[in-house]
Order: sequence, then C-alpha cells, then structure tokens
Amino acid sequence: MALVTSKGGSSSSSSSSFTYQLKNFDVFLSFRGEDTRLGFISHLYNALCQRGIKIFIDDNLQRGEEISAGLVKIIESSRISIIVFSENYAYSAWCLDELTKIVECKKNNQLVRPVFYNVDPSEVRNQKGKFGEALSKYEEKLKDKKKVQRWREALHEAANISGWHYKHDCTEFEFIQEIVEEIANSELNRMPLFVAKYPVGINSRAEAIILQLDIGSNDVRM
Repeated sequence: MALVTSKGGSSSSSSSSFTYQLKNFDVFLSFRGEDTRLGFISHLYNALCQRGIKIFIDDNLQRGEEISAGLVKIIESSRISIIVFSENYAYSAWCLDELTKIVECKKNNQLVRPVFYNVDPSEVRNQKGKFGEALSKYEEKLKDKKKVQRWREALHEAANISGWHYKHDCTEFEFIQEIVEEIANSELNRMPLFVAKYPVGINSRAEAIILQLDIGSNDVRM
C-alpha cells in the first residue's frame, strides 16, 4: 500500500476528496502497512523529506477491490516509484494492483527501485514462501485468473530490477541513508530543459550575441 503526501499534507477517507492532491511527486512509496508503516517506512519517509524530496504514501484513502483512478494518476505522474517488499506484501491485493501499475509505468521510462526488507529477492521473483502462499490463495478465491497471472508477472519483473536488499549486515539507519543518497542523486537532479516547439525571435538575439563575441578576434571572450 502506498502516508499522506509531503509534510503538512492530509488525506481524507474519501477517494474523491483527494482530487486536489493530484500533482507531481518525486517519489511514490508502495508498501504493506502492517509490516513496515510504524518502523522502516516512517524512518525512510522522514529521511527522504529531510532531503526535500516530495513523497506520496497513502494511509487513509478509502479501500475498494481495486485502486482508485486518482491513485493511478499519482503513480503515473511520480518520477520514481519505490516498492518495499516485506514478508506479507503479497497478501494485499491493493499492493499487488499498485505494483502492476508501477511496472507498467516502468515501460514508460519511470524509474522503479525495489527494496527487499526481510525477504529474499528470489522469494519475490519465483513466488516462493509467503509470496507463493498468497498467490495460491488468490487463484483459489478469485475468478479472474488473468489478474493473478498479471500479479505474478509483475512480481517477477520487479524482483529482477536492481534495488536494495536489507541483509542485517548494517544498521537500519545506514541502510536507509544508502537509499536516500541514491534517490537524491538519481533522476531527481536531472531537471528537464523546456524548449518551445516553435521558438520565436531567436535569430535576432543570436545575431546580437555573435556581434558581442566578435568572433575572429585574438582575445578570449565569454
């Protein structure tokens, strides 16, 4: 599942009431709240906020069988998606729907990075352990078998993306700092340059600059 927006924001329990929040975010966090909300996610969220990174994580949006159209738009407009795979991630159909959308956005050049928190990437990739148990239960329960297959494919693809694996070989603080540093130095520092499709009045300005440069002279001009 994906706290609220950036610091100072708030979220209503009605999915229709957060339309005003539909804006671009730097990072979208997808996670299983029961596993990580009060520990790892809260620390990661605060560390990213301290670096001035705008984050979207939802705690209070109204739940349904599928993620809302508003949340889909937020995922699409985010520059980076971080998926925190924890032990019970796959037991949330909401998380799996988010994951499927995130993997789809990756094909449109969105940066996607997984975090394997207390799970091995191979369990996610091959749907072993609790990931396998959760998917098997969905196959028994749901009539839409194609949807379960899409979840399986999304899990496999996401687990093959380069990310971070918490192996308890360092403190959680050090692990989070590594994530924050990489995110802060990634696509967030590559601000797009806007260039008009049909620029007007460029030639006269270029000619004025060329005259000022006095190209051909022996001295150096800047």
